[in-house]
Amino acid sequence: MITDSSGPPAQPAPAYAAGHADGAHGDGRRAAGRAGAAAVMLGALGVVFGDIGTSPLYAMQTIFNSDGGQVGTAQDAVYGVVSLVFWAITLIVSVKYVTFILRTDNDGEGGIMALTALIQKLDFRSAKTKLLLVALGILGASLFYGDGMITPAISVLSAVEGLKVSAPGLGDYIVPLTVVIVIGLFAIQKFGTALVGGLFGPVMTVWFLIIAVAGGAEVAAHPSIIKALSPLYGAKFLVNHGVVAFVALASVVLAVTGAEALYADMGHFGRKPIHRAWFFLVFPALTLNYLGQGSLILRRPATISNPFFLLMPGWAQLPMVLLATVATVIASQAVISGAFSVTRQAMQLGFLPHLTIRHTSEHEIGQVYVPAVNWFLCCTVTILVLGFESSAALASAYGVAVTATFMLNTILFLAVARVLKGAAPWKIALGALVFLTIELAFFAANLTKVVHGGWLPLLVAAAVFTVLSTWRRGREIVTPNRTELEGPLRAFVDEVNAMDPPVHRVDGVAVFLNANIETTPLALRANVEHNHTLHKTVVILSMVVAKVPHIPVSERLVFDDLGHHDDGIIHVTARLGFQDEPDVPRIMRQAAAHPDAGELAGIDLDTVSYFLSRIAIVRTDAKGMRAWRKRLFLAVAHNAASPVDYFRLPADRSVIMGAHVPV
Repeated sequence: MITDSSGPPAQPAPAYAAGHADGAHGDGRRAAGRAGAAAVMLGALGVVFGDIGTSPLYAMQTIFNSDGGQVGTAQDAVYGVVSLVFWAITLIVSVKYVTFILRTDNDGEGGIMALTALIQKLDFRSAKTKLLLVALGILGASLFYGDGMITPAISVLSAVEGLKVSAPGLGDYIVPLTVVIVIGLFAIQKFGTALVGGLFGPVMTVWFLIIAVAGGAEVAAHPSIIKALSPLYGAKFLVNHGVVAFVALASVVLAVTGAEALYADMGHFGRKPIHRAWFFLVFPALTLNYLGQGSLILRRPATISNPFFLLMPGWAQLPMVLLATVATVIASQAVISGAFSVTRQAMQLGFLPHLTIRHTSEHEIGQVYVPAVNWFLCCTVTILVLGFESSAALASAYGVAVTATFMLNTILFLAVARVLKGAAPWKIALGALVFLTIELAFFAANLTKVVHGGWLPLLVAAAVFTVLSTWRRGREIVTPNRTELEGPLRAFVDEVNAMDPPVHRVDGVAVFLNANIETTPLALRANVEHNHTLHKTVVILSMVVAKVPHIPVSERLVFDDLGHHDDGIIHVTARLGFQDEPDVPRIMRQAAAHPDAGELAGIDLDTVSYFLSRIAIVRTDAKGMRAWRKRLFLAVAHNAASPVDYFRLPADRSVIMGAHVPV
């Protein structure tokens, strides 16, 4: 089943954005501007940096324990590892994401789906090139789900594993406790991140300050570790340690997990707050902590078992386990919310059918809850915790998907930079040479993990990619067939007005939803042909989803009398962004208050009847898709959300009528 659909209304600006000021009207306004900027930066600390900020929990531990600990704890190895970690963070996060990619947005929104939307809007010399780039964008979104499964599992497990250091007698309870925390985390998603969002920024600020102090104290006591910041040590390590160094690269990438969140969450906070928070606090804190862990390993090689927690004084280890657990829950929250946002954008861009989406905040953009995605992730994360039982084991499955996502982001960004921004070919070539070389090395190193669990996120990504591409292709086949059944809208209205005897008109207002601006809603055609009846006021509402996140209310609605000024049939086009909410009653309230509302002005919206056109898809032997993909397309269609719920329609005043359409 598929229903006529379109896009959705704008949401209020985030509450934390209200503090911005231009600073031109006195000290009070400048102070308010500074307070607002600080509040936004604090919010960014709580959401954007949770994942990458908790990487010190397991990154160094995994590097030195991977492949039986072959890296060793000699000075050249430790300096080399710290150097690789530092320069991976510097080049991938500081340079690529924060300095360059954050400058490329789709009407303020970031993330790989935003890049994909930009690609769809641009004109390329070759249609095949554009199609390939869009496919790469879909693949990147699919890989995000693979990351979304592993991140909560490895983050929470690594935090709870601190009990091995602070309270060894509780070691047997690590996995059960992790499962309880994970299930609790997903159980509260329906309440929205607003429930605990106010705590995220302060908690993560405390987290970064503590890990900076812990690492800084060790560095101050043994400052020679600062030499490891030289790239020469990383290069020497790669040259002198050969295969061992190559395998270690697969674990070094753990230090940059969450880099995609910097870009994906840009729409919530803007580029400048993320930029400032990264360079003023997060980057220095991470650098100090990794240096401190390196110094500790040099002094006490046995600490490779858990250098993060052993860096803390004995009295602080148990409190740090508690803080780390909270921090990793916050990190997991960011990834889960990202999965909800990616799902929503995929729906709005036509890669998924309508799924049930609940908005959990009236004030903050992007705070949505998708039950199907939530419980899918809950089940997979719980299975991962029970199956792998340790963060070290999970690390063997992590990295393939995230490094592939890095490369796809780079490719899409360079394509947009060339076509949209007109960057010189030599700059594009230099960017590709630098970033793709680094990311390809990380990806190749992580391929060694495929047989040890890395196949799992790839399998999930392949399944999601198949669903997304199949749904898109199925829509491309079904839409022309549906259009043929619907017929031209203006011709139908002319026919209705020319009927003799005239069609019977009944009191009231009827709204017919229609995906295509030019065609007749199937429900409207069926109502006239079979019931010989029309309401006195008929509104044909088409919602057009633009490839930008939001459309201002003032630019949203277009009215058309379809060539007949007084027949009571009006066509309204609502232009909406792919991040906007598909709330039809709200759109009708906006239409009734519009200067061009005409006879819609002053109508009682509590008595409006809503008609939806439903098409029942019938599988045929026609060419266009393989039989198994047609079956998948039908299965996905049957699991789509109720159109009444999706469009926020009142159930007692909604009527669904339809027809059969072949695929």
